[in-house]
Amino acid sequence: MRQRIVRAALVAGVAVLALILLLSTCGGGDADDPEGASGPAPTASARAGTGPATRLTAPAAYDTARGWELPDLAGEYALDPVTGLVAHLERSGDAGFRLRTVDVVTGRPGWTGRPFHPLGEPGAVPHLLTLAEDGRQYFVVWSYGTIGGDPLTPASSLVSLDVYDAADGTRKRVEVPWPDAPIVTATGPGVVVSDGKARSAVVAPGTGEVTRVPPARLGHPKGCAPCRTLTEVRGMTPKGLLVSGARGFWVRGSWSSRDRAPAGADPASGVPTAFTPGHVLARWQHRKGAARAATHDIWAVHDVRTGTPLVRVRCHRPAIEPGEYPRAVTSPGGRYLIAGSLAFDLDARTGRCFENPDGTAPLTLTTVTDEGVVYGASGARGPADALAGGGTPVLIDLAAGVPRALAPSVRLPEADVAGVGLFRWTDPADRVHLIAYPRRD
Repeated sequence: MRQRIVRAALVAGVAVLALILLLSTCGGGDADDPEGASGPAPTASARAGTGPATRLTAPAAYDTARGWELPDLAGEYALDPVTGLVAHLERSGDAGFRLRTVDVVTGRPGWTGRPFHPLGEPGAVPHLLTLAEDGRQYFVVWSYGTIGGDPLTPASSLVSLDVYDAADGTRKRVEVPWPDAPIVTATGPGVVVSDGKARSAVVAPGTGEVTRVPPARLGHPKGCAPCRTLTEVRGMTPKGLLVSGARGFWVRGSWSSRDRAPAGADPASGVPTAFTPGHVLARWQHRKGAARAATHDIWAVHDVRTGTPLVRVRCHRPAIEPGEYPRAVTSPGGRYLIAGSLAFDLDARTGRCFENPDGTAPLTLTTVTDEGVVYGASGARGPADALAGGGTPVLIDLAAGVPRALAPSVRLPEADVAGVGLFRWTDPADRVHLIAYPRRD
């Protein structure tokens, strides 16, 4: 059949060019093939080189006349600063999806994954994560639901994960039987599936191997009876699972927070609040009788491999409850870390809590660049509200440390990498746009 088409194309001259263009947009392979990706396919929604159609009111550092735009995101996106790729979900066929990538600087298409159908209720959108293991970067798409089942056989519930090598789109599928709605995280060298308590499974992205650690073998620190209550698996580190209990946190077989308390802190008061691939942000109470013990908490960034506190800062109480803490965000190069009203320079070992002297009006910080420029908002209900335009936008140069109010109409970047800011915007038709503006020269 192909030979007949080619012979006809040779006669029809112009049809040859059309055929070549058509073939260049198609890739081979099967949806369940381990390779699982095609070569670069043009993405009509990425307007590389022509500038984005949507011109938001961005901070002055960004040039809104240049960049690129994806005008109809089907759910989440993930940014890998190492490969410089942005991965995003795209709808494909009847209730299906595929994963596409674009270059964060140019907007040019990268590899494209094969179509797949996620688990879950009709209309459910899968989730997207990124992580690194042994020097390789991965994108992970996951969904949860049931399969099978008939009047005589109960359905099986499981977590389905498609793990893509960020370099070339090579894919492997891993299915983890799981009885209830899971919590899935990828802040370490493995994907952690948990129930929000002591039950967990860890998926190695390179091999797809699944490892389970029974709750009784989570390595509770000796002499810490309260640690055996409210036990929760928090994530995976290079040394093993990070686990917390009522009076501390630890990495099984490696270190315990009771031996890693920052100066001035009660060693039995540590609560991990946020976790990044290299660090743990924890809240501590002062030792009894210490100055400001009744009004302030200590916040410390710990090295995830050793538990060593690297930098600490004091903030007013009350702190919000665990489970509601804002996530920690690091700059692409890893020097800066922000969370809520906290900002840390991990190289200089300095930190600051951006709030009034009496603890009122704390800022909500959302984004930090490799140059130490932080974006956020005052009066916002949280990071999501600030990124959606809530509150009054602010800019902080951490070298100076003085917040500067921006115009109320300014939209904040969700991320900044390789000199490009990424902005998300929902249009009046409820379509989600991902827009990239480069920084001005």
